[in-house]
Amino acid sequence: MTRKLLFFVLFVCVQHPIIFAQNPTEYIWWNPVQNQFPVIEGQAWPKDVKNPYDRLPAQAEKSVRDVVWNLSHNGAGLLIRFKASTDQLVVRYAVSGSHALPHMPATGVSGVDLYALNSDGDWRWCTGKYAFKDTIEYRFTNLEPNDQYHQKGREYRLYLPLYNSVKWLEIGVPKGVSFTPLPTRIEKPIVVYGTSIAQGACASRPGMAWTAILGRKLDRPVINLGFSGNGRLEKEVVQLLPDIDAKLYVLDCLPNLVASVGIAPEEIKNRIMESVKTLRQKRPAIPVLLVEHAGYTDGSLNATRRKFYTDANELMRQAFAQLKTEGINQIYLLPKTALNLEMDDMVDGTHPTDLGMQHYADAYEKSIRTILNEPIGQYSTTKPCTQFRDAAIYDWETRHRDMVSLAKAKPPRIIFLGNSITHYWGGQPQAPISRGSDSWNTVLAPLGTQNFGYGWDRIENVLWRVYHDELDGYAAAQVVVMIGTNNLQLNSDTEIIEGLKFLVSAIKTRQPGADILLLGILPRRQGEARILELNKGIAQASGQLNVTFADPGTVFLKEDGKIDETFFTDGLHPNAEGYQKLVGKLTPFLKPVEQSNKQKR
Repeated sequence: MTRKLLFFVLFVCVQHPIIFAQNPTEYIWWNPVQNQFPVIEGQAWPKDVKNPYDRLPAQAEKSVRDVVWNLSHNGAGLLIRFKASTDQLVVRYAVSGSHALPHMPATGVSGVDLYALNSDGDWRWCTGKYAFKDTIEYRFTNLEPNDQYHQKGREYRLYLPLYNSVKWLEIGVPKGVSFTPLPTRIEKPIVVYGTSIAQGACASRPGMAWTAILGRKLDRPVINLGFSGNGRLEKEVVQLLPDIDAKLYVLDCLPNLVASVGIAPEEIKNRIMESVKTLRQKRPAIPVLLVEHAGYTDGSLNATRRKFYTDANELMRQAFAQLKTEGINQIYLLPKTALNLEMDDMVDGTHPTDLGMQHYADAYEKSIRTILNEPIGQYSTTKPCTQFRDAAIYDWETRHRDMVSLAKAKPPRIIFLGNSITHYWGGQPQAPISRGSDSWNTVLAPLGTQNFGYGWDRIENVLWRVYHDELDGYAAAQVVVMIGTNNLQLNSDTEIIEGLKFLVSAIKTRQPGADILLLGILPRRQGEARILELNKGIAQASGQLNVTFADPGTVFLKEDGKIDETFFTDGLHPNAEGYQKLVGKLTPFLKPVEQSNKQKR
């Protein structure tokens, strides 16, 4: 090639570079409204709404004030759950109002917010590139499709706009990846009736509203009935609340009931009392949490503003005291001192920053955990969480739903809490693996034993299940606990024992009439020596807890202290012969049917 020709080729390539076309990603789009089962969580009346993303039922349009009805179209508190194994996804949607407010960004007013749960139940936040146009688009890329345990993806939760109404919404994932919509959860929700602060002003994004943070902390559905400037304990709204079979009602309306609103003090006090009585009359067993005004961050310098919230809080304390005097129980008060907001916790002296939202959620969590008897501790074993580690074999959430339903339909006499060693033993609902069904059917089934074992569970996962209804609504004769082997690689002996103490206390709260049998951890290959010492600590803890302890795993040990491999499939899980040996050692500690019948007489 001559120099002139070479120069010409280089000149053309520089001036007119060759563009290698990339095939655009082909997306498959899913519309939650068209799903075959309900997936829009945070709606108390999902079958009765006028528009798909409304928060109040259609009949409320005739009773509540227009401004409340219009605010009920905002998506505050609504979220959509799904599982996906993908490195990218797109959310596109349209809203009915302006994108931003003077004191609140478009990402909070009109944006969406995506969170993920990894297979160990830990939260992760997903950053998205957004474009606010007629059709708003959020694009989430560079996601890790899977955790280390399997290729089934992870759970995602998409929070909807706080201060705008969704007209339509679609979620897109690349063609060929797995995408599974998840149904709304079965747990009873926390119901919050409040003001703009409850609705979410002025969070930078939907997931930072205190109600959303609280939902993640408690891992419970939350119904957000916050109405900006209009949370006034009006009977037209309060009368709707008992329609909801709640875990707890929260009434946080004082910021809209200060003197500047023009409602007489006696009327404010009367509204507080009548609201509680309405709830108590129709839902006598559900706790009600009354909340004082959190104050204004400029209140230390502004006497007028300070008087607004101090007067309102005095009325709340008077109403609360009178309700208690009248014998109304299951009501609680969250005082301003417990909310404890600081100088930088508000945008405009009234509405929280993200920092303020976090402080709100922290105070609520502490109060609600006390009310619901759901304490947490400092170790991972004392912090309840879900898991998705054994997804290649079964679905953890589906099993939880099945367990709650089965316990309601056929209350068990003996509850057997555990991990895969229990799960894959036998019983109903039938597991995908069953290694000891003969011994289960022969010995445990006739005793009315229900298998509450979940493959890959740790102590904290069983604690979550106990906190989330698996032991509620019936009275068992005995609860057997065999859990902790999956914590050995992560936790110290002290942490495991403390977790078991938390778990036993939670069981006692929910099954006060049941005998509790705490079992030692079964020996496993290369872990025999540690487990021997750990079980001594568990036995000592059982004495402190006043429950029965047994160590049936000793039946698997040879004279040298090592396990007899002939009784195991893999050095951890017993085979059929191993389960037969185990049940023989366990039977003397199980409560016989005759003993239960005598006690009932």
